[in-house]
Amino acid sequence: MQLEAQPSAFPNAEFEQLMARYQQADPGAVAVLVERLSPQLYRFFASQLGNRADAEDMLQDTWMRIHRVRHTYRAGDPVLPWVYTIARRVRVDNYRKRYRISSREMGVDVLPEFPGQKNDETSSLPSFEELVAVLPESQREVVTMLKVDGLSLEEIARVTSSTTGAVKQKAHRAYERLRKILERATKGPERTPPPQSASKGVAQ
Repeated sequence: MQLEAQPSAFPNAEFEQLMARYQQADPGAVAVLVERLSPQLYRFFASQLGNRADAEDMLQDTWMRIHRVRHTYRAGDPVLPWVYTIARRVRVDNYRKRYRISSREMGVDVLPEFPGQKNDETSSLPSFEELVAVLPESQREVVTMLKVDGLSLEEIARVTSSTTGAVKQKAHRAYERLRKILERATKGPERTPPPQSASKGVAQ
């Protein structure tokens, strides 16, 4: 499995123009923004939750919040970090709402059950969702925004109110862990040699 980035097809300048038109109540600009950004926002939620219904609900909530606070977008600023900051808050609010009581009991070290080995080597590799599921939440978020949503290190730093160096460190640690998982999945389970007979080599 290859973790390839899927950046948006629109350059920042075009997104900025669409946002300016959106703030001026241009329905055509709204439609284009929703069409272009919804797929990657959905992946942002789904890859971290693994629940399509919740991802769809949060996507809808994100667009409602964007509409309510569209006036806070400052012309000339990159659009994607602004949008993902809102999406991240929606995800955090949803998490707190659903796990307010049991959040401390949620094990961060729970590993998913990967599919067993099959004849086709590539089909036995874990999916992206299964891979990132084993990562700590902060690393999973960074990898998703980098490799699924195509954000840059600088943009992710703005979204997470962090530094570029901190984002890079999280990405590096995540990649190291994912690389080990993929290596194990490719090699398959190790075979234990059969035990030797205790009487072998003993003189009669």
